[in-house]
Amino acid sequence: MNPDPGKLAEYGARIEALALELGLDFYPVAFEMVPNSFMMEIAVYGLPVRMRHWSFGVRYIHQLVHQQMGNSRIFEVMFPGDPCHAYMVDSNSLAENTLVTAHVLGHADFAKNNQLFTRFMAMAGSQILEQSAARAHRIEAALSRYGQERVEAVLDAALALEPHIDVNSTLHRPRYPVSVAPPPDIAPGPFRQRFQNLPGETAPPAPPASALRAAIPPQPEYDLLWFIANYAPELDDWERDIFLAVREEAFYFYPVYACQIMNEGWASYWHARLLREASFLPHDLYVSAIKSHSDVVRPYAGERQLALSVNPYHLGFSLWERIIERDGVAAARAICREEDDFGFIRNYLDEEMVEQLDLFVYESRKDGETRIVNRDIHAIREAILAGKYNYGAPCIAVTQLHDDASVVLRHDHQRDGRGLELSQAERVMEYVGRIWHRPVTLHTVDFRGLARTVSHKGRPDSLV
Repeated sequence: MNPDPGKLAEYGARIEALALELGLDFYPVAFEMVPNSFMMEIAVYGLPVRMRHWSFGVRYIHQLVHQQMGNSRIFEVMFPGDPCHAYMVDSNSLAENTLVTAHVLGHADFAKNNQLFTRFMAMAGSQILEQSAARAHRIEAALSRYGQERVEAVLDAALALEPHIDVNSTLHRPRYPVSVAPPPDIAPGPFRQRFQNLPGETAPPAPPASALRAAIPPQPEYDLLWFIANYAPELDDWERDIFLAVREEAFYFYPVYACQIMNEGWASYWHARLLREASFLPHDLYVSAIKSHSDVVRPYAGERQLALSVNPYHLGFSLWERIIERDGVAAARAICREEDDFGFIRNYLDEEMVEQLDLFVYESRKDGETRIVNRDIHAIREAILAGKYNYGAPCIAVTQLHDDASVVLRHDHQRDGRGLELSQAERVMEYVGRIWHRPVTLHTVDFRGLARTVSHKGRPDSLV
């Protein structure tokens, strides 16, 4: 347990006052001390209370192994909202949880002021914990009423498609229009009039006077969760509710994903500055806290002196520190407000910083050799950002819904620049086919760029 909760409360209150003095602006933060096992569950499920599913158990084992190997330690988890909710581990030292308090205030400031966070929070709501608990309760009721096999089949499909939302659209959107206006009756031009008057020519048929049936979808639809919830032919209301619940949580978490480097770097900059200016902290506590800060923002793990993956804390902290030293806090605040990681990396990671941080693009060969292949600034930026496109998922769009309710999807590989792992695509298509009940076809390419088709005929009891 934390050795002195009274002292932590005192330091936390004084650090919060100092943060306001330095100009940070954040929603109230509700801090809660929890055991490490509970923190592990939050990290795995994404929320303190969430729908049950077997995939979270697999993630828990993966996280546990990493933690036991010393490759992963969770100091805190913070959920943006009004108020924000922050969890810290009760086995952390007083110095570590003092640092966590300052770090969380930096996160809270970023979440309140970054426009991507504010836009998505306005759509998804600022009470994510309460909303998630209510959804979990409804799913528990469905489990009791319909049985684990049926509910799990819906969760399999919904969670497999969790990243497939359209972040350029809105959370709450209407269904497609059922009809479109007929084309306007445009009088023919002089050339067309002369052509129609030639011997043997007849007037073109008159356009239909009534509205035309609209195509579904009218354009490629990248929000697969929304499409299935609205157009799957035989879903019950509780099944649609599961898809919409998963989709709403994906909208809530998108800014956390798309601003990870900025957000972690901003929180790290401010926790370091707050600790440095907190003259009321004992010297030995400050030294211990700053040592934890150094462990968090270093570029490599353990004793390795070469990093093959980017530590977002290290990269973000380094960029913010230079921006504030060079241009001031006001300029940094404008960047914090307007950018996400895409703009942040492309606009502020320059060649000087690449050299200072020793960044490069590498490849691992089949024979086990790893070698540096590129130090070009543009290649480095895109390598850092590559996994962030489209929530890290391949770009899949619904392109056609047939009259018999069979559906066609297409992988837009030119948009995301990669092929699909076919075995994984087949597994996801099986999940989708079981709840769509009709044939589902996906056109894609493999890692060699060769065209492939993955199909599923729907459940055996489908009405085709």
